Amino acid sequence: MLIRKLSVAAAALAGLTMVAATAQAEKFITIGTGGQTGVYYQVGGAICRLVNRGTSDHDIKCTHTTGGSVANINGIRKGDLDMGVAQSDWQYHAYNGTAPDKFPEGAFEELRAVFSVHPEPFTVLARKDAGIKTFDDLKGKRVNVGNPGSGQRGTMEVVMEKMGWTMDDFALASELKSSEQAAALCDNKVDAIVFTAGHPNGSIKEATTSCDSNLVTVDNDAVRGLVEGADYYAFATVPGGMYNGNDEDVTTFGVGATFVASTNTDDETVYQIVKAVFDNLDRFKKMHPAFGHLKAENMIKNNLSAPLHPGAVKYYKEQGWM
Repeated sequence: MLIRKLSVAAAALAGLTMVAATAQAEKFITIGTGGQTGVYYQVGGAICRLVNRGTSDHDIKCTHTTGGSVANINGIRKGDLDMGVAQSDWQYHAYNGTAPDKFPEGAFEELRAVFSVHPEPFTVLARKDAGIKTFDDLKGKRVNVGNPGSGQRGTMEVVMEKMGWTMDDFALASELKSSEQAAALCDNKVDAIVFTAGHPNGSIKEATTSCDSNLVTVDNDAVRGLVEGADYYAFATVPGGMYNGNDEDVTTFGVGATFVASTNTDDETVYQIVKAVFDNLDRFKKMHPAFGHLKAENMIKNNLSAPLHPGAVKYYKEQGWM
């Protein structure tokens, strides 16, 4: 009887050891995204779904959280995030240390590009009764400039600086998150909202469906100066007919959404994330309309201002893309 009890205890101990070993082998990663109505949130969710489908093969489990471009890069730097989605301009400024107000610790030389995703036009949407037709018309109006740390806020501040504007030039400069701005526009709490986002976009669709609102042209001397002075900017068009009440194409400028990590994220983890996305690129492209026209050859080179992560390079070389 004693021998049997010992055998049972040993078996139980062995089972617990195996469970502990399995749990220890699993690696949990966190991806920084953006507001829940924006495409960044969809990017992070799509990547995590593809990664988690293959957990049994690579023992990586993925989750994602909201934040925004600047917050995501700073989170990666602090070690709070493993990877994140960021606008191409903020990737550039972080790596080169050219935006000390957003990245006070200076150049983030450990930042690494992984791949680019969708184009992101700087989008301005106004209530039709506000009489706003161009970006210049925002002066003196109630404008949601975006929450601190978000890409939309950062880009808005860049344009404002080029225009010679300050927050005092608006009747109100609200700092609502992207998930809150459509309701604020249609509740007449603001006259206009700005959003750097892929299209079609849930927040813009919500606003144009709920109240009479129009997309605003963003094309003047200041904007042309920005586009001519930086490779990470380009003119962009929001197609007519994409949103209710907006039948004409609207000209603006924009950046690109990029996926970034740092040298602190190990090569094998980045390799497995990249493999999960590109081995299933057709599936990924169906996860949101903004991903529909993605091409692998562009994703590994466009809008990437920091060096590629070695884990990503390994996969791209295996595919013969580099």
